[in-house]
Amino acid sequence: MSDDSGSGVWVFKNGVVRLVENPGSEAGTRPRKVLVHAPTNEVVTSYAVLEQKLSELGWERYYDDPEMLQFHKRSSVELISLPKEFHKFKSMHMYDIVVKNRTMFEVRDG
Repeated sequence: MSDDSGSGVWVFKNGVVRLVENPGSEAGTRPRKVLVHAPTNEVVTSYAVLEQKLSELGWERYYDDPEMLQFHKRSSVELISLPKEFHKFKSMHMYDIVVKNRTMFEVRDG
C-alpha cells in the first residue's frame, strides 16, 4: 500500500489552508523576501535607499552601536536595529520595519 499524501509544508493564507509540496525546491531554499516601499512600489536594494525612505518618514540615524545600523524617531521610543552589512538583512528585519511604518512598507517574495 502506498502513501500518496505527499510531503511538504501546510500554508495558511487568506483564510485557506493548503499543502505546498517541496517549497523552494527550484533553488533548494525558500524564496527570498524583499522589502518594498509601498507608495512608490520600489524594492529596497541597499541601506542607502532604506535610509532615504526612513528619513522622509522622520527616522534618524542613531550611532550608539557601531556593530549595527540603527534608526529612531524623536517622537517615539521605537528603534529599528539592522545588521551592519546589507547581505545580512533578513525578513525578520523587514517585518520590524513594516510594523513600525505600517502603510509605507511591505514584505514580498523576491
